[in-house]
Amino acid sequence: MIRGLWSAASGMSAQQMSIDVIANNLANVNTAGFKKSRADFQDLMYQTLRVAGATTASGNETPTGIQVGMGSKPVGVQKLFSQGNYSQTDNELDWSIEGKGFFKVNTNGEELFTRAGAFKLDSEGFICTSAGDRVQPEMTIPPETISIAVDPGGKLVAFGPDNAELATADIKLYSFSNPGGLFSIGRNLYRPTDASGQAIEGAPGLDGFGTIGQGFLEMSNVDVVQQMVSMIVGQRAYEVNSKAIQTADSMLQMANNIKK
Repeated sequence: MIRGLWSAASGMSAQQMSIDVIANNLANVNTAGFKKSRADFQDLMYQTLRVAGATTASGNETPTGIQVGMGSKPVGVQKLFSQGNYSQTDNELDWSIEGKGFFKVNTNGEELFTRAGAFKLDSEGFICTSAGDRVQPEMTIPPETISIAVDPGGKLVAFGPDNAELATADIKLYSFSNPGGLFSIGRNLYRPTDASGQAIEGAPGLDGFGTIGQGFLEMSNVDVVQQMVSMIVGQRAYEVNSKAIQTADSMLQMANNIKK
């Protein structure tokens, strides 16, 4: 019964983390470029009371053993980089990635990566994020620019009066062998880790990289209905573990009340 108390308590702790992850997903359902997370769990060690295949006193072999589990624990929270839906904005500096890849930005001298393509121009004409982080490689738009065109292959052209080409640039994308190993630092930014591997540079539309969609934003890949169902499942699992604690406590109370 004491064992059951601790096993159920570990289950409640695990389900609490699951609800925390789901809550963060739902909070970012309208965050451009956001990628949902999923909590992964595994069972804990087992107390072995009898090993399967043990020989009995009569010389027979037991087909099954007796093992009692000690609960569960969270072992990871994984980012799922499935494609999100697209929202048409018709903004020349809103770029979506249709397929694999990340944009690279410079944040205080550090190279970070993002899927959120809601870019702006700073006072010097550099293309940057809302926080002022410049897109890499750096691209400048002349002040006399009338319009900006970006083709699916990442070719950027700034047009001036009389449709004259004022500046051109090539947008680069970056991929990782294990995107799930990226470290989320917030603000839609990811930092490479040993688990993710080093960034691989490529051109949009080539070597498996996605293409650029100008005038579109990739929205969050959170499925609200799926998250709500997962939240209900997590809530019920939390509730049933609390019932197991109450049951074990009641059994202990009965044992304590036994009188000779």
